[in-house]
Amino acid sequence: QVELVESGGGLVQAGGSLRLSCAASGRTFSRYTMGWFRQAPGKERECVAARGWSGGSTYYSDSVKGRFTISRDNAKNTVSLQMTSLKPEDTAVYYCVADRSTYTLVSRHLAEYWGQGTQVTVSS
Repeated sequence: QVELVESGGGLVQAGGSLRLSCAASGRTFSRYTMGWFRQAPGKERECVAARGWSGGSTYYSDSVKGRFTISRDNAKNTVSLQMTSLKPEDTAVYYCVADRSTYTLVSRHLAEYWGQGTQVTVSS
């Protein structure tokens, strides 16, 4: 059974930092693009960050560029999202995702595998 399990969400004040982690199991994701979606009530799903299987290609949405950093460890089957200078508009449920296609993840906001989601709330 394939699972993506997120951890690290929570409540933080504006300007603070959080680190989300995702542990994958059930298969090897070394050939998958892994990333993070977020979904806030009344807003469209957004791919905030993604990293290709080789680690060489990285994507960030304009809304988080310069503040969020994605990293992955293929040997450990993990991916992380370091979030700094958090803003109230970053409040959302964050999902760890994986797909064979970077295009599908980044442009279509679809993914073959999803985690259960973790809530991030940034207070002003």
